[in-house]
Amino acid sequence: MYQVIVDISIPWLLSKGVYHMRSLNIISTEIGQVLSSSMIALIISMAMTSSHAVTDISKTYNDSCAACHDSGALNAIKKGDRNQWQRLIEQKGMPALIDSVKGGMIQMPAGGLCDSCSDDDYRKLIEYMSK
Repeated sequence: MYQVIVDISIPWLLSKGVYHMRSLNIISTEIGQVLSSSMIALIISMAMTSSHAVTDISKTYNDSCAACHDSGALNAIKKGDRNQWQRLIEQKGMPALIDSVKGGMIQMPAGGLCDSCSDDDYRKLIEYMSK
């Protein structure tokens, strides 16, 4: 049923007299119970964002974290050192660890060089480094 809406072409809509969203909603009602165009846009954007987010975390890691966490510079736990990361996560807990990243530490600037990261981004970065 959802495929019908996604595959509707502009010429088909014009042939049905659709010139604005209100007409589209009337036609979609005639087709049957379907998702509105805004729901379709939301679903498509979520799918695109989900795959884009994975790329963003690895890019954010490379841009903000790799300088220290790839080499272990300044005693940073290396990316992929599962035992060290798990021990740190268990000791501090994820919320406290995120707070430490945001506030900075002696050897790490506040935010870990990521000015645009949210708490969720920091969590994903920590999970990314711990694998």
